[in-house]
Amino acid sequence: MHASSISEIPQRRTTDRVVRIAAVGDLHCGEEDRGVFRDHLSRANGDADVLILCGDLTRRGLPGEFRTVIGELADVKIPIATVLGNHDYESGRVEEGEAILRERGIHILSGDPFQLNEQVGFVGTKGYMGGFGRAALTAFGEAETKAFVAATLDEVQRLEMGLRRLATPVRVVVLHYAPILGTIAGEPEVIYPFLGCDRLAEPLDRYEATVVFHGHAHTGAFEGQTAGGVPVFNVSLPVLRKIGLDTMYYVYDVPLIQALTARP
Repeated sequence: MHASSISEIPQRRTTDRVVRIAAVGDLHCGEEDRGVFRDHLSRANGDADVLILCGDLTRRGLPGEFRTVIGELADVKIPIATVLGNHDYESGRVEEGEAILRERGIHILSGDPFQLNEQVGFVGTKGYMGGFGRAALTAFGEAETKAFVAATLDEVQRLEMGLRRLATPVRVVVLHYAPILGTIAGEPEVIYPFLGCDRLAEPLDRYEATVVFHGHAHTGAFEGQTAGGVPVFNVSLPVLRKIGLDTMYYVYDVPLIQALTARP
């Protein structure tokens, strides 16, 4: 099932072409999961031009689990880009995990843009917690509270700087934590502050992101949008299963207007 069958996309003219983005988060691979996802992920070769992973690739961030992830991606031939999630940080071995992913040729989005072609680029970061609207945590009081908010603001700045450096007309953003309240609807309200922070949304609107993908909210809503109208999709694997996809990723078509001037 593709974007056009779930969420309305502007009608493309016959002179347009598309870039197809397959996106999923929260695989939570353990070492015992060898072979569970491999065949499913290999289908992305025919469905998409790029595969995006929205964090929580592993259960506890152990090197063996990252190697399992690599095995599950062994048959994927299209480019792959990823952010990490909170589970991937659990064991404190992020650098080892990132090295394993990079050796496979996976682009790790941590503020550094990845340009797929001259028109489409990707930028991403993990994001962080903090809450939404008037309920968002502020840097007031104890040093621990200030440090918590500072961690969120560091992620916001990393996202902002990445978007500023991305020169492509199509800007795709990849996060783990949610940047809007809309895509965590359905989760218990008591945990909303731990699912994301709308401070992440401000640079999305200011730099006119084309589309945003995130994970983390396993029982949240599939889609929403920022205050500025940027579409946001929660592609956590449990959410994709909930909406009944026949693939383990969501495919979003980004229309690209071809130059209308005749070539010599």
